[in-house]
Amino acid sequence: MNIGNILSADCTLSAVPCTSKKRALEIFSQVAAKQLPELTEQDIFERLLNREKLGSTGIGGGIAIPHGRLPSDSKAVAVLMQLEKPIEFDAIDKRPIDILFGLLVPEQDCNLHLKTLAMVAEKLSDKETLKQLRSATSSEDLYQVIINA
Repeated sequence: MNIGNILSADCTLSAVPCTSKKRALEIFSQVAAKQLPELTEQDIFERLLNREKLGSTGIGGGIAIPHGRLPSDSKAVAVLMQLEKPIEFDAIDKRPIDILFGLLVPEQDCNLHLKTLAMVAEKLSDKETLKQLRSATSSEDLYQVIINA
């Protein structure tokens, strides 16, 4: 699977002003809702919050991978955000996050969900990729870094 199959340039945002985990998930929901006309921003936000209640998706190293399930007839959607300043996200290493890669996958695609999460985690664990993501100066630069990683 190629990350470009689920992440579009218009779902990639650089230097996002954000001050809290809740606001980051709200912004993610707004962006994702434009790709998923069958769901409202609130529907998406609630799906993400429900997943966060199970445990934080802050995986450490300044990265969070919030994710949720979609109705079966939906398409998989990803959102990549580089935050203007790091925010608290209840990450496992207790450090604030500045890179958020959100993922929404149809309920019946459990295998796709797990493979995609693993692929994203692998890309975001590469020090050079992370350095490039953090130094990207535009949304287009950010998008090019992640799809070419």
